[in-house]
This record gives sequence, structure tokens and C-alpha cells, in this order.
Amino acid sequence: MTMAHQTLVSEPAPGRAGRSIADPFARRPELVSLGLLIVICVTVALINPAFLDPGSLIDMARASVVTGLFALGVIVVLAAGGSDVSFTALAALTAYSLTLFVLNIAPGMPMAAVLAIAIIAGAMLGAINGLLVQYLQVAALIVTIGTQYLFRGILLAFIGTVWLMELPPQMVAFGKAPLLDITTANGAVATLPVYFLIFSAAALLTAAIFNRTLMGRAIFATGDSPQVASRLGYDRRIVHVFAYAGALAGLEGIVHVSANRMANPFDFAGTEIGVVAAVVLGGAPDHRRHRIGIGTVIGVLLIAVVNNVLVLVGTPSTSQRVVVGAFILLAAAFFVTRRRKTQSRTRK
Repeated sequence: MTMAHQTLVSEPAPGRAGRSIADPFARRPELVSLGLLIVICVTVALINPAFLDPGSLIDMARASVVTGLFALGVIVVLAAGGSDVSFTALAALTAYSLTLFVLNIAPGMPMAAVLAIAIIAGAMLGAINGLLVQYLQVAALIVTIGTQYLFRGILLAFIGTVWLMELPPQMVAFGKAPLLDITTANGAVATLPVYFLIFSAAALLTAAIFNRTLMGRAIFATGDSPQVASRLGYDRRIVHVFAYAGALAGLEGIVHVSANRMANPFDFAGTEIGVVAAVVLGGAPDHRRHRIGIGTVIGVLLIAVVNNVLVLVGTPSTSQRVVVGAFILLAAAFFVTRRRKTQSRTRK
């Protein structure tokens, strides 16, 4: 081996000099949330072992379904450069209307058909958002604030305001269907419902579509540079994005009704903060720099754990919003600061 070759081997590779241990966290901001999730779980488990009780873990898994399906829809809209705050009203309108339809018109409808109709109806309502954004050229936030009031107003003014306490038997059976039964130390049985698989399947599908397909790259292009995307014809994908988010919201609505065994026209009001928190903690300010899916799931689990911990320590529900709001602000500030530092380092 020659001296020149030895020199080439011993020198550090270009671009690797100056790397710090924080670089992976800058490239993958969801790792910060994952680390925080692990620290919180370990700390709380050491202080209060009841945190790891199967019943407690299953409660957190069940709670993650509501936040998770909504958050998956919100993050894909953000990736396309938009925003959506109408998802809760859309879910309530779809779920309540469909439950009334099944009760009064099609009581024997199979549960698979009920879920399919919920997805289609949600997608159609979501597409309305996308069409308004695309053809009116109005900011998505303004459009979805308007449709949020429109959807909720249609529900309350023309469809119903009465709680439906008696659901069709197929919906009740679906909400109670067990995926896993665990007997706790005190003899109680904790049940992980089968609808938890819906969130898992939705997360995998979302990751596959938006990370591994041409449509996913087109959507990222729309979010990164709307002008260039418009010249390439990619701006039309915004309708698909809102339709996809609407489909997830419609699905979540009927899952929620089945799980709670009642339909409430005022459902989901005020749940937006938890969804936004999950999306932000999943790395939303840097959503174009990491793969959609894993970060959002981590954010959802983190919010479920935080809410569970707040309940364990007896924090009032009003104060829980303060904690979650602080999480949103701190996470957003952290991710934006890290991104600016990384960009500054890159320019140098």
C-alpha cells in the first residue's frame, strides 16, 4: 500500500467533518419526540407502576385512534402546503347522518358497507374543501374555517340535535369486537378493540402513498413550491389531498360512534387542539424533511401518554389544555430553531 493511498484512507470523508451528535435529531425531528416519549414513560412508570397496568396501556391505545386518524389527515394537507380545521365538523356530520340513515332506512346494512359509506361521504365533503381552495384561490385556512361552520350548521339545523343512544346492532357489535383480552392483576379484563387495527392500517397506507408513490412526490412538490407545481399540473392534487383527509375523518366519525355506542351531534368539538399537538410533536414544522407516518404516530402516542399522565396525577380537564398548548408552542419553537441552525450551518 502506498503512502498516498494510506493518506486517502485515513482522511475523513468530505462532508462528515463537524458533524455533531445532534445532527440526526436535526434531520429527523420526530426522534426528539420519540426520546421525550421514552423519558416520560420510564419516569412515570418508576414513580407510579400503575402506569404500565394493561388497562392503562389499552386505554391509551384506544384514545390514540381518534387523535391518530385525524392527525394523519391533517399532516398530509400540511405537506401539500394547506391547512384544515374542518375535520371535526366533517366527522360529526358524516357519523351522525350515517347513523340516522342506518337506523331509519337500512337497519340491516353490513358493517363493512357502513364503513365504506363513511369513507366515501367523508371523501366527498373533503373534496369540497379542495375544490374551493383550488378554484377560488383562497387560503385553505379561511376555506376550512368556513366549511367547519357550514358542516356543523347543516348538522344541527337540518339533521338533528338529539343524542342517539340506541345504535344499530352491527355498529354496537363492531365497537365491542375484541382484538386482544388481557386479565389485569385485580381480575378485571382489559380489551383492546379490533378498531385499533384501523388506525394502524391507515398509518401504513398513508406512509406508503405519500412516501413511495409518484402521487406522494407530486403532493410534496405542491407544498414546496406551489408556482412550480402549478406549471407542472400538480396543483390539482390538492383536491385529492383534502378528499383523503376527509375520508379519514369520515371513517373516524363512524368508528367513534360505534366505540361510544351513541351518536352525539356535538361530538369532536374542541378536540382540534389534541390533533394539532400530535401533528406538531410529530415534526410538522419540518414535515417535508422526514417521511410522513412515523412522526405523526409518535406524536399521537406522546399526546395519549401525556393525557393519561395528567389524569393519573389528578389534573383538571381545564388545566390539561394548558399543558397541551404549552407542548405545541415549545415543540414548534424547538423544531423551527433546529431548522434555522441547520440551514445556517449548511450555508457556511
